[in-house]
Amino acid sequence: MDVMLKDEYRPSEDEPFMNERQRAYFRKKLLAWKDEILEEARSTIANLQEDSVAQPDLADRATSETDRSIELRTRDRQRKLIAKIDAALRRIDDGSYGYCEETGEPIALSRLEARPIATLSLEAQERHERRERVHRDE
Repeated sequence: MDVMLKDEYRPSEDEPFMNERQRAYFRKKLLAWKDEILEEARSTIANLQEDSVAQPDLADRATSETDRSIELRTRDRQRKLIAKIDAALRRIDDGSYGYCEETGEPIALSRLEARPIATLSLEAQERHERRERVHRDE
């Protein structure tokens, strides 16, 4: 799938859903997001290696450890996000990208634009969240 996209291209409701251009658009968007996350991870590793010098002041050391802990938690969340991005790329390849896993209906382009890793339509996601709240409250 070698579709050339102009930088100003945006998927539209006026064209067939998940046509070749839309799939190429979302692939490009997902790959750019993944590259950005990986670059941030490389930067984090470099910063953690630089900051590994022990600080004599207890308060400074505690602040540094807290910052490091927050950074590592963020990177862990982003590691999980990369797995979701990879799963979305596989769905583009197998033709299931953009369709709700629960209903099989197309996911709104606006939702995919905002959350390109979405696997549920907005309505299905809201039902899922309501069920989670009910079970959590029990």
